[in-house]
Amino acid sequence: PSGSGKTSVANLLPRFYPATDGQIRIDDTPIDTVSLESLRANIAIVSQDIVLFDDTIAANVAYGTMRGSSEDAILAALKAAQADDFLHQFPDGIHTRIGPDGARLSGGQRQRLAIARAFLKDAPILILDEATSSLDSASERAIQRALESLRLGRTTIVIAHRLSTVEGADRIIVMAGGEVIETGTHHALLESSTLYAGLYRFQFSAEADDVADVDTPAGADEH
Repeated sequence: PSGSGKTSVANLLPRFYPATDGQIRIDDTPIDTVSLESLRANIAIVSQDIVLFDDTIAANVAYGTMRGSSEDAILAALKAAQADDFLHQFPDGIHTRIGPDGARLSGGQRQRLAIARAFLKDAPILILDEATSSLDSASERAIQRALESLRLGRTTIVIAHRLSTVEGADRIIVMAGGEVIETGTHHALLESSTLYAGLYRFQFSAEADDVADVDTPAGADEH
């Protein structure tokens, strides 16, 4: 459910703020024993809230420690993020300025720049925080394809309300009220869980209703 603490937990991993109890470890190494620079160099984050700068497409993909990346590397990251299909709209290509906070781009285009950043960074740990929640269906399909490629070979933490996004996860963690209340695979949780199974049935029913609304012609009799 919203407000259960999913993003707060994810924000502990790159040490955006310190854990007040317990310990977070990566490969048995406590994260508070390594430098912030090393820790964050090994984590890429794609969220629904994207920060873009009034600069070129290239500069927005390759910024911070990635500044100085070659044009070939930037183009490869954009292609992997399914973002190269809209570059032809701009005569200056990756050297196009996108305006304050990416004002010249659509929501889907902005999201694909964020994914391109993650491809370029090539970090072994990936955090996807509701990365497609604010997109239309067409944009979401393109971005899901990009995210599927991005997840390969990485430890990936996916934060999602839409349960179809996490069905194939090795482990699903269900949170409510700031606590972990259930954990397991999709099939195990459907069999034993109350909250997860209830949420899944509700979403499945809602999606089926949406399809029925689309498939029923206006004015047609319903039986």
